[in-house]
Amino acid sequence: MRVIVFVKATEDSEAGALPEPAMLEAMGKFNEELVAAGVMPPDGGDGLKPSSHGKRIAFDGPRRMVIDGPFTETKEIVAGFWLWTVKDMDEAVAWVKRCPNPMPGPSEIEIRPLYEMADFDGV
Repeated sequence: MRVIVFVKATEDSEAGALPEPAMLEAMGKFNEELVAAGVMPPDGGDGLKPSSHGKRIAFDGPRRMVIDGPFTETKEIVAGFWLWTVKDMDEAVAWVKRCPNPMPGPSEIEIRPLYEMADFDGV
């Protein structure tokens, strides 16, 4: 099962605050464990710049509208991600519970399964 693991943004990450060296070291070790366990490829995760550097494209039929960041709902913004291959959601949850807190204060991580070709059998 493949999952994408989202590190949710916080006011600090949206302000462009860079992680403390100790947190970067702890996260680096965690990422090494994921790679060594075969859960994540070496390039399977990264942090994202604040939404002020991003754009959204809104679709309405044939129309496209470009919306410049920053975006307003910080709790709905992604600050980083991993792509993992795990046996099930329980394994993904177990790995996230081992993760260092990715932010200086309270934070959230969301796990979402990816669609696989088997999900479309019979469609």
